[in-house]
Amino acid sequence: MDFNMKKLASDAGVFFTRAVQFTEEKLGQAEKTELDAHFENLLARADGTKNWTEKILRQTEVLLQPNPSARVEEFLYEKLDRKVPSRVTNGELLAQYMIEAANDFGPGTPYGKTLIKVGETERRLGGAERDFIHSASINFLSPLRNFLEGDWRTISKERRILENRRLDLDACKARLKKAKAAEAKAAAVPDFNETRPRNYILSASASALWSDEVEKAEHELRMAQTEFDRQAEVTRLLLEGISSTHVNHLRCLHEFAEAQATYYAQCYQYMLDLQKQLGRLPGTFVGNVESTSPPPTTASPTAMAAATGPAVPTIPVVPTVVGAPNSAPTVEGLNPGDVKPPASGTRKARVLYDYQAADSGELSLLADEMITVYSLPGMDPDWLIGERGNQKGKVPVTYLELLS
Repeated sequence: MDFNMKKLASDAGVFFTRAVQFTEEKLGQAEKTELDAHFENLLARADGTKNWTEKILRQTEVLLQPNPSARVEEFLYEKLDRKVPSRVTNGELLAQYMIEAANDFGPGTPYGKTLIKVGETERRLGGAERDFIHSASINFLSPLRNFLEGDWRTISKERRILENRRLDLDACKARLKKAKAAEAKAAAVPDFNETRPRNYILSASASALWSDEVEKAEHELRMAQTEFDRQAEVTRLLLEGISSTHVNHLRCLHEFAEAQATYYAQCYQYMLDLQKQLGRLPGTFVGNVESTSPPPTTASPTAMAAATGPAVPTIPVVPTVVGAPNSAPTVEGLNPGDVKPPASGTRKARVLYDYQAADSGELSLLADEMITVYSLPGMDPDWLIGERGNQKGKVPVTYLELLS
């Protein structure tokens, strides 16, 4: 090993000088070079970016993987540069248990059939969750982590170098100040009443020595100022690059939001399909069967209807079908051909969202089309009878904007 004692002593001297300067600054015994306001703002902005990026990264990891042990395992695999093993999601595990239970109870029984249907849906939900986690990890977590482990480390390194250059500069300023003070003292007018001429010679020699020391200190100060200015410019350019980091993180945030919206839309659609399937299974208990029609996939139906149109007025009610004066056709047994529209009082409605009819008693809808609607006696208030030309069927109220 090549051991350079001279370099080691020099480095130790520089370290000691910086330590003395730093301590004197903290004690208020030495002056400190202040950075300009713009530079200070860049430093504060960079620190804020780093702190908030860390918090967002950690909390997003918790959102995607709530299990702390699993997060630690994934962290270790990442640090070892090994592929993280595939892990079954909670939804997929639940689906496995449901399907196994259905096979045990009997897949032909109502309970077994329902378990299979729900289990299949849970498996699809688990697959959607897996896709969302994968997309969020690549498009959102990775850029944030790359910033903290790459760009920020470079910025931190250059900031430490800048701080050392500043300490060197201030130490040179202090050294020059002391040298000039000593030179002025040595050059002071001697006492001519002094009876020892030897003191005059020593005084002149000391003055010359301090003049040399002042010149040396001025040269070191110029060198330190040059190094400080150069490092300050390098650090400034890196700090100004934080703006580009914000632009990149903004794009990643949009991708994360889009992936999350897609995930929730898939989950919602899977649950809609499950509701329809459960409603068709014989012997299946479904609470409030008449109101199982779901809201639109883009937003809460009630909120959307309230936001896009006036309050829903009273719908004209069709008189009871002839031949059954004391009863009304049920929702499940409705035959659209037997329903007669009222002579007056029907309303026009604009369709807000596409709707696919679940059975022959319903009417499929297309967004922005106009239809005629009215109600039946005893009919679920969430449904209306809709007419479009010769077509007729039940339609959900939440998909409509009733017009005056």
